[in-house]
Amino acid sequence: MSIACGILIFMEIVKYDGNFPVDAAIAADELLIAAIAFDGKSAIISQNEESCEHYILLQKVGIPGNNVDKYFRIVFDREGADWTFACPEGYKGISDKTRRVAAFYKDGFATISAFLTEIGYGTVSINIPKRYRRHLEMME
Repeated sequence: MSIACGILIFMEIVKYDGNFPVDAAIAADELLIAAIAFDGKSAIISQNEESCEHYILLQKVGIPGNNVDKYFRIVFDREGADWTFACPEGYKGISDKTRRVAAFYKDGFATISAFLTEIGYGTVSINIPKRYRRHLEMME
């Protein structure tokens, strides 16, 4: 339990260790990968080399990989978190694309920030790589 923006956070975090224990990867500041549920109630994390792709990470913990569009997806270390910004067409049932992307952006930053705070990475900046920014350009 922690506090982010004045809100208590209770997030179930599943660490997929496989051959690379997550805690050791955190201590060594190795690259990590995470899938964070849209509702902010749970997240799955592993060392990046263990999973490489978010759908693989989900499969390794028993969640079908085709559920990847129900998670915010990041790859991160202490230098920053790169957000795979891909707003699903059915996000929150919002039909207007501009409003849907705006809601996804707002919700994603809040949920990802809460996750990063929860695991002790609260000061890490969230970046959207250039290849994912096309969705944001429609909001400008």
